[in-house]
Amino acid sequence: MNRRTALVVRGGWEGHAPVETTDLFLPFLEEHGFGVLVEDSLEVYADREVMGSVDLIVPSWTMGEILPAELDGLHAAVRGGAGLAGWHGGIIDAFRMATEYTMLTGGQFIAHPGDIRSHRIDIVPDRAEHPIVAGIASFSLRSEQYWVATDGINDVLATTTLTPGPDDPWHEPVVSPAVWTRRWGAGRVFVCTPGHHTADLEFPAVRTIVERGLLWAAGLLGD
Repeated sequence: MNRRTALVVRGGWEGHAPVETTDLFLPFLEEHGFGVLVEDSLEVYADREVMGSVDLIVPSWTMGEILPAELDGLHAAVRGGAGLAGWHGGIIDAFRMATEYTMLTGGQFIAHPGDIRSHRIDIVPDRAEHPIVAGIASFSLRSEQYWVATDGINDVLATTTLTPGPDDPWHEPVVSPAVWTRRWGAGRVFVCTPGHHTADLEFPAVRTIVERGLLWAAGLLGD
């Protein structure tokens, strides 16, 4: 049997610790039968031979710009059946001007009002049996709380509610998706918005959700 291949692409803004955070999950991928290829340049996305051989793509690249050939290669790989899975700004605060990338991921970071704040991640009751979140109760974090723009074809597994304070310009609570999956062509996309600090990704519930999300995106967990 051929080993599955996971491609980890890490770089961009260093504030999200792309090396340290992805290093947390490399042993997990190897333990689950993946050969892991790590790249620190987006150029790999334009390499059709490499992209045609990967089963899972794990980006950790905040902000930055992506060239058309690189975006085309990433799109083609996911449409062709590769999984795409990531967390926080490393997947949904990347390439802000590339709207086709946002279509692929199903969401774009807008803001984290209040910077570091205590907030809850609430498992969606109707999706509580999904294998990514099964057995996980809603939980609290003190970290960045992402307000994201999304569309209606995501399968939202968890949400977070941004409650306005006395100095905030919005007047009602805003429910924003925090964990979701998405189908794109033959590929699967997984996003977890928590993950600003390395410690967030070491928090047991977040760690479990991300690990399961990696497997789901690779087609190793069902819906």
